[in-house]
Amino acid sequence: MRAFTHRTTRKLALAGALAGAGLLLTACGTDGGTSGMDHGGTSATSSVTPSATASAPAAGADSAPGDFNDADVMFAQMMIPHHEQALEMAELADGRAEDTEVKKLVAAIEQAQDPEIRKMRAWLKGWGKPESAGHGSGHGMSGMMSDQDMKDLAATQGKAFDRKFAELMIAHHGGAVAMAKDEQKDGANATARKLADDVVRTQSAEVDQLRKVLDRL
Repeated sequence: MRAFTHRTTRKLALAGALAGAGLLLTACGTDGGTSGMDHGGTSATSSVTPSATASAPAAGADSAPGDFNDADVMFAQMMIPHHEQALEMAELADGRAEDTEVKKLVAAIEQAQDPEIRKMRAWLKGWGKPESAGHGSGHGMSGMMSDQDMKDLAATQGKAFDRKFAELMIAHHGGAVAMAKDEQKDGANATARKLADDVVRTQSAEVDQLRKVLDRL
């Protein structure tokens, strides 16, 4: 009976030792796998891609994953303030615009451009780039209104506002379309180029509508 008990005790001790070793190996394997994944991520991030093209991390719905270049960055950095001014112009329509079609166009501009600003800010954050790189109005920022233009627009009312708004927004949209066409031609990021396509299509159509409004007023 004592021999049986002794043998049983040794078997249990051996089983416990093997189980402990198995857990240790599993833990080491897990650490090694995680470490390998980390190293892989680091090497992918630090890899240099040709033609000044970098890689953006995949993130949320507003991110722009994949390669990007200087043209993509400049497009976002310049289009953000361009869109912001369009929204400022649209805000002036409240209580001043009289024409029904102008009011509809104002609503369409607000609905399209505010979300686009948020998207482009998310891109720049994901790319590790600043929102502003000091691009002035003379550096491709065509169509931007001067402070005096904005004051003149704010000083009008009714049909006079509608006419002034249409004239200024036609010029403003023209500048945005030109910037978007540059992105279509030179950009590398698929998401940024898709937004450029949207800008060209929607704002060109709005320019046509605004011209018709001017012909009618």
